[in-house]
Amino acid sequence: MSLSSQAASTADPIVSVRGVSKTYAGGFQALKRIDLDIRRGEIFALLGPNGAGKTTLISIVCGIANASEGVVIADGHDTVRDYRAARAAIGLVPQELHTDAFESVWATVSFSRGLFGKPPDPVYIEKVLRDLSLWDKKDNKILTLSGGMKRRVLIAKALSHEPKILFLDEPSAGVDVELRHDMWRMVRELRDRGTTIILTTHYIEEAEEMADRIGVISHGELILVEEKAVLMRKLGKKQLTIQLQAPLAAAPDIPGFPLELGAEGTELTYAFDVQAESTGIAELMKRLAERGIDFKDLRTHESSLEDIFVSLVRGGRA
Repeated sequence: MSLSSQAASTADPIVSVRGVSKTYAGGFQALKRIDLDIRRGEIFALLGPNGAGKTTLISIVCGIANASEGVVIADGHDTVRDYRAARAAIGLVPQELHTDAFESVWATVSFSRGLFGKPPDPVYIEKVLRDLSLWDKKDNKILTLSGGMKRRVLIAKALSHEPKILFLDEPSAGVDVELRHDMWRMVRELRDRGTTIILTTHYIEEAEEMADRIGVISHGELILVEEKAVLMRKLGKKQLTIQLQAPLAAAPDIPGFPLELGAEGTELTYAFDVQAESTGIAELMKRLAERGIDFKDLRTHESSLEDIFVSLVRGGRA
């Protein structure tokens, strides 16, 4: 393959969602004409509040649910017309910890591989279990495992047939902080080996830590898809907090400087655009001094992804 052909194949989306809607029998519209491309080899985080449509979208892409309208292509295969080939390219780790409680870890993961028509491969299964720190539990029955270990088994099952695309639906739900960080490390390693990762999460920290791109879904609509770094730059703002020497009864009216008074009159806050050529802080401090307003401390706070997410879902900007 030529270099140009390699570049083209890398640029082609591994998942392409076009015009996908989902309306239930009662008339509730869970998804509203979703268009989305997932790039090969990226970690894509889909953020949204409960009921936003995250799990519905994943279920449609994975062939678990049918779309009312639209088309989904996974690894070049239509998920409806060529279901078997499309599904073979996908691994899914669901939110629920459903698995065969009385089977051993080894039997459960090996059986899952066989369901996709893959021949037995004990060497590969051993590698998956070792990567997930499950090797010493391989003979344990699932019911004897902790919640965190059961979630690792679900990931092992999803990886058992060597999928190119891995969906993680709320992967850290009910998992302690240490195990969550172990999962983040494992997900990065999978991505580095070429697996495309799509995760839904309530943990903003999770998306901020891992994702290459972020999509925000609200009320069944995909309201934004952006590179994480670009999103932080475009929508992030800094806030200057000025701790005053003496309390004020009201925020001073200084044109061009929207100020808010808080902490019982002892703090002024000023939000400014991180991309602006000038923050205006020096001019603001000069204007305050001209009014005889003295301060004893200054501190700045930059918008986190959580601030941006909450603002987007509320329909505003951070």
